[in-house]
Amino acid sequence: MAEPPGELPNRLSPWIPEEFWPQSVYPEAKTVIVIGLPVSLPIVETAPSIYYHELYKTVNSMLDSKACELANFLVEKGYGAIYLPRDAYGDIKILIDKPFAFFSHKHAAYLAGLGSFGHNNVLLTPQFGPRVRFTSIFTTAEIEPDPIKTEDLCIHCLLCVKNCPAGAIPETGDFPPPVDKKICAIRSAELRYEYRSPCGVCIKVCPVGKDRELFGRKNMSIYSKDKKFEKYHRAWEHVRRYGSKGKS
Repeated sequence: MAEPPGELPNRLSPWIPEEFWPQSVYPEAKTVIVIGLPVSLPIVETAPSIYYHELYKTVNSMLDSKACELANFLVEKGYGAIYLPRDAYGDIKILIDKPFAFFSHKHAAYLAGLGSFGHNNVLLTPQFGPRVRFTSIFTTAEIEPDPIKTEDLCIHCLLCVKNCPAGAIPETGDFPPPVDKKICAIRSAELRYEYRSPCGVCIKVCPVGKDRELFGRKNMSIYSKDKKFEKYHRAWEHVRRYGSKGKS
């Protein structure tokens, strides 16, 4: 996401408060570069589980490392640059009382033209639906911005609403409706205690993404109790029985 002179107010106002703009973190910032890595659908399908928990940590670590490398590369080329951590909070319990970070990677990803928002307030991408993690790099280099995607990738099936274990996603209201971040954080804190956070259910059941075809998951009945998919259900239950305190 590039922000040349005159572009920033148009892209960020009025729906992102100025205190969350890039310049509120790094005043010299001219461009925000957003990078993302997918989380593998067959692993997300075991969620909540220790398997998804470990994948989540691995992807976050890789994002931090790649963002740091990219920032250092820009510095070597003579541009000021800093990377932002993927998750900027000390513990999930912090989000229960203050459910915001100092910068939103998903909004930056939207402004960088990487996707559109889904009903669950997560960014959807054509390739992986909501199953992507993002982070950002701020730099003084002025880079031409990518166009914002105007296509609505969300098909409004409401599967995220119907399957949310915490009931944190409203069915009606402005699109995307504001998710109850506190309820979501409480659910995540419970799963953290059981060593199987994050929840992941809403991104698991989302039908958007070409990865569904790649992994043979286009039939959304796979998440029902249809016995035709029993071999998958057994595999997920097997993973959930081990490595955490949670019940399968």
